[in-house]
Amino acid sequence: MNNLSAPPRLALLGEIRVISDLLRLAARRLKQPAVTLETEPVMLLPGFGAGERAMHPLGEYLRKTGVHTEGWGMGKNLAGLNIRHSQDEISEKWDPEPLAHYRGEGGVAYLCDRMAERVRERSEALESRLTLIGWSLGGTIAREVARDAPECVARVITLGSPVLGGPKYTAGSRRLAARGLDLDWIERQVHQRNKRPITVPVTAIVSPSDGIVAHAATLDEHTPEFDLRTLDVSHLGMAINPRIWDEIVDVLATEPLKTGLAAQQTTT
Repeated sequence: MNNLSAPPRLALLGEIRVISDLLRLAARRLKQPAVTLETEPVMLLPGFGAGERAMHPLGEYLRKTGVHTEGWGMGKNLAGLNIRHSQDEISEKWDPEPLAHYRGEGGVAYLCDRMAERVRERSEALESRLTLIGWSLGGTIAREVARDAPECVARVITLGSPVLGGPKYTAGSRRLAARGLDLDWIERQVHQRNKRPITVPVTAIVSPSDGIVAHAATLDEHTPEFDLRTLDVSHLGMAINPRIWDEIVDVLATEPLKTGLAAQQTTT
């Protein structure tokens, strides 16, 4: 489909920068944010292999700015590979092509369906649309939730999230292929999904030296309201990097979205 490839193994060495991110994090957590935000509630989605705690520092910082922030409520993000289900349980919105030997290739799609249900529930409970902020795979899931439930999502902010190819152009591709997953099948399903544009604003914060997700795979040519922000940072440190936090705050502070569902229904 394209000339993309997973990041070279040597690129993983650059991820050692996460150590400096941890040091900066310790200093930033002692400071009070300089801004107060009035914006929609935020839900934080962790990356592959991470859980709620990975997003806690970012959530703690955003709460200091006055934003209602909560986790995704689904434990560790294992791409749906830890959930027993069949290909038939993926919703019709994905319309997956038949797969002769299913080994969990639709795990992320199944997880996206479940996450969309949760976002609908939380949006109704909070009487507001939500901003979804997702790191890596968490951002990919956030995008798909916004695609299927735009009435509940105000905007999406992704941190180093793959847009093209699913896991095929990530450092995890080798391990997943060794497990027997058909990565070409996943890529085709992602390609089909991207034909239906996301209708809410999406901001992607990406790194050209990302050692986990190929930089070219993070670029979006399908979303009408797409904002690309580039910072030369490690992938592993994106959720805890204060420079990333500043970008997130800037996005949230720009044209705040007053999105109470009651108000929305009144104006439509």
